[in-house]
Amino acid sequence: MKSYTHLQTQLLGELLLVATATHLVGIYFSNHKHSAQLPGDWKLDPKHPILRQASEEIREYINCKRTAFSVPISFEGTEFQREIWRQIALIPFGQTISYSELARRAKAAKAVRAAGAATGRNPLGIIVPCHRVIGKNGTMTGFAGGLERKKNLLGLEAGRS
Repeated sequence: MKSYTHLQTQLLGELLLVATATHLVGIYFSNHKHSAQLPGDWKLDPKHPILRQASEEIREYINCKRTAFSVPISFEGTEFQREIWRQIALIPFGQTISYSELARRAKAAKAVRAAGAATGRNPLGIIVPCHRVIGKNGTMTGFAGGLERKKNLLGLEAGRS
C-alpha cells in the first residue's frame, strides 16, 4: 500500500508526496502534466517516516540548507525510463546538461526524443533533478511541472552553487 501527504511550498506550490513502506516513489506538482491520481487504497499519512523525511529535505533544499537528498527512493517505470532517471540523478547540483547529452550518458545517443519523454515522466522531480536538463542551445524547454517552476528551481541552485 502507498501512503501520501501534501507539502505546501511558497516557491513551487503544493506538492503531492507518495511513498511505499520503505521508499519515496513520487513527488508531483499541482497541475503536473503526469500527476498521480489518488487511488482509494492510498492512505493519507503525514506522519509516515519516509514522507516526513522527504518533506523536511525538500524544505531544507528550498531554504538553501541542502544541496543533496538522502531519503530512500525507488523508481517505478520501464528500464529505459529508470536509466534516464538514474542519469538525471547524477547531474551535480547547480549544473545543467542537454537532452542530447542525457541520451548519450544513458547509452542511447540517438534516442534524444525518448530521453526527453522519459524526463517528462520523472516521478521524483526535485530529488531526481530533471529541471537540470535543458535544451541544447541553453534554453529552458519542457518541464512537466511547468517552465516557471523549472526557472525557479534553476534560479534557486544558481544562487547557491
